[in-house]
Amino acid sequence: MSRASNVIEVSTLPVKKDTCITAIKHKSKQIKDGNPIIFLLPLTSELIKNVKKKEICTFRNRTSNKPRKTIMILGATGSGKSTLINGMVNYILGVQWEDDFRFKLIHEETSTSQAESQTSAVTVYEINYQDYFKVPYSFTIVDTPGFGDTTGIQRDKQTTEQIQECFSSPHGVQHINTVCFVVQASQARLTHAQKYVFDSILSIFGKDVANNILVLITFADGQRPPVLDAITESNIPFPKDEEGSPVFFKFNNSALFANNAESNISDKTFDKMIWDMGAKSMGKFFDSLEKMDDKSLLLTKEVLEERRRLQAAVEGLRPQIKAALSKCEEIGQIRDILNKHITDIESNKNFKYEVDETVTIRKSIAGTGEFITNCQKCNFTCHYPCHFSNDKDKVMCVIMKDGNCTVCPGKCVWSVHSNQQHKFKYKTKRVKKTYYELKQKYEKAKGEKMTTEQVFMRLQHEYSDVKEEVHKLIKESHESIKRLEEIALRPNPLSTPEYIELLIQAEEQEAKPGWMERVKSLQEVKEQAVIIEKVRRNEKLLPNEQKKYDDQEERMEDLGNNSGWFSTECHGHLVETPSEKKAPKMTFILS
Repeated sequence: MSRASNVIEVSTLPVKKDTCITAIKHKSKQIKDGNPIIFLLPLTSELIKNVKKKEICTFRNRTSNKPRKTIMILGATGSGKSTLINGMVNYILGVQWEDDFRFKLIHEETSTSQAESQTSAVTVYEINYQDYFKVPYSFTIVDTPGFGDTTGIQRDKQTTEQIQECFSSPHGVQHINTVCFVVQASQARLTHAQKYVFDSILSIFGKDVANNILVLITFADGQRPPVLDAITESNIPFPKDEEGSPVFFKFNNSALFANNAESNISDKTFDKMIWDMGAKSMGKFFDSLEKMDDKSLLLTKEVLEERRRLQAAVEGLRPQIKAALSKCEEIGQIRDILNKHITDIESNKNFKYEVDETVTIRKSIAGTGEFITNCQKCNFTCHYPCHFSNDKDKVMCVIMKDGNCTVCPGKCVWSVHSNQQHKFKYKTKRVKKTYYELKQKYEKAKGEKMTTEQVFMRLQHEYSDVKEEVHKLIKESHESIKRLEEIALRPNPLSTPEYIELLIQAEEQEAKPGWMERVKSLQEVKEQAVIIEKVRRNEKLLPNEQKKYDDQEERMEDLGNNSGWFSTECHGHLVETPSEKKAPKMTFILS
């Protein structure tokens, strides 16, 4: 029987945390003296390829095969999002209360108003695993601008667009472990504006991300956060625990940068208690994150891509509807004039008349720094603003599908679209025409001589053709909206007129700085939402009372706002509601 083999133990010296932290401090930028000293972490930055103005900021090189966790941090302006991220970084690096230093990943600009988001663009932070980390993995933080600040709805829409770009690029974010919504503990109820923030965020994601959404509650104490009841009452689809409450983590970062050399013992003890509570919460959060599976963003990308296409389609629908309505009005004027002067027409081929004609004009966008996609064949603005400046890249524009434009009237091939220094708009002007010119136009199209009765019939056919084209556009938008409701975790809150009206009322009541501009923006969005909502319900599009829309258009013109959906020249000719008259039949008075 042989003797047992000698056991030889081999061990490697662990990396000394103190040595590594000292090295990090030497490479960091000191941004505040005192106790504690605050350092800005050393990061290497590079732009995400094919994504406009989006950065990946990396801490340390990728030298480990450790798994990577990806989290997205979202929240309203003032929710404490940036401070929470800085707290996460200090926990990961193993910073203790007794240490005379702290680190920052995000350095807020002190000149920024507290009512405005201090994060201005989506930024991706890659924190690559090191042996001295307190967590056993690398992780990526996707930091986003705060929703709902004083810059208004347009800024929030830009944030949604930035998130989409981050997801859509092959070099951007491809998977996610959790979407973290940051909210203040003291919110006993959600205002309409805060509800908008929730719904705006949830409308970004596909339904398959629902179980990967977590609530991170800031400014918390030892009590049950009041905001939990507000979240529960709002029916927001967060994962629930056994008691039916949203899964959440409490944080209080008030002691993160507090003076730990305070001479007042009671203050120092209190701050340390807050620090310890925060460290315990961080530990629970990162333990939970370790167990969360990767979630592909494929469906989320589909939601965002469909929304972009829908928005472009609706934007393209507006001027086409306006032009079509104006064309119907023009046809109606011609019909009435010709009916009235049929005898004169028979005796005088050069009979002249005046009508309101819709013409295309060009409006310069030079100096705006924005790109555009114009169809050179249709003389139509298909997408503005557009991300692609190079004409060779227009095939990748969101409005292109299978190589053709989905917006311009001719649905033209992508190669006839280009980036130009102007956008096309429609304008109505009074012009003189002759019956002979009208007759020549129809005869040329038909290839044979036409009688007066045939000319009248051709007018009616042209009216019907325009009406059918608008119905087709409406149907396309309707299908997009239905698809969006099928796949999105939450509908787009800015597609409901009643919801936007509540936001307007809240702005008027609170009257915070800049409220008038925000109300103006909301009014514009509401006008778009009216048509989206009608399309969603497959309803007719024209209003019952022309005067109401005439007055509205006039008011919007006074404000310098040209974003109304309907031409004030239309008189119910194109699309009838049940209470409106049918388009009158042509009458022929032939001598």
